[in-house]
Amino acid sequence: MTSTVLDTELRNHRSIDLDELVRLASLQTRVDRKYVLARDEANSVLSDLDPATRVLEIDGIRNLAYESVYFDTPDLLSYRLAAHARRRRFKLRTRAYVDTAQAFLEMKTRGANSTTVKDRLDYDIEDRETLTPEGREYADAALDGLGIDPARLELVPTLVTRYERMTLYIASSQSRATIDTSLSWSTSRGTTLDRPDLVIIETKSGLRTSEVDRLLWAHGHRPSTISKFGTGLAALNPDLPSNKWARVLRRHFA
Repeated sequence: MTSTVLDTELRNHRSIDLDELVRLASLQTRVDRKYVLARDEANSVLSDLDPATRVLEIDGIRNLAYESVYFDTPDLLSYRLAAHARRRRFKLRTRAYVDTAQAFLEMKTRGANSTTVKDRLDYDIEDRETLTPEGREYADAALDGLGIDPARLELVPTLVTRYERMTLYIASSQSRATIDTSLSWSTSRGTTLDRPDLVIIETKSGLRTSEVDRLLWAHGHRPSTISKFGTGLAALNPDLPSNKWARVLRRHFA
């Protein structure tokens, strides 16, 4: 890991295992708020966490390696729906948990009250860069539910994101937060972007704000409009429409 932020500030927090985290705070339907910070800013925020905050630990590892492969049409329909904030937008990806060799195919859509609804399918990690027949059937059913005709769509791997993540459990509100470091993006065309100097903190809660949100606000940080898929693709392809992410692109990806 390139940053000492997580090791330093979360070392003394108790751990929580995955089964207990899912039981206490699965939050498949939730409100997500994302914050982009420099490493030293993240260090300052994390030093003020409630001592009762717990950290996900799997096989003795807290800082887990993630890889996501995003699928879109050749003309980037999924990206464009997100860039123009269409309500019927979707995001299709495989999510690989590298340390445990597990993977899922996930479809994220928008629900009522701006909630994020995520559904997923067990997937072979060796297939994470392709849509298997079962994966395509799963994607087609989800698209059909959105009123999008899947028969007209070719879905191909478009963007790969890699990062390291620590997950926090906040007992008082049964909410979660994730902290992503060692951020990297690459496209199917071979262009890459590495931002080891950035940290993305994402809070995941019900409709009420979490303690981590309020802690970030107290340190002067407000939610950013950022998507690893949308912002990353826009940073790597400046000709794409990107007004939705213009502020975070100027500030953190110029």
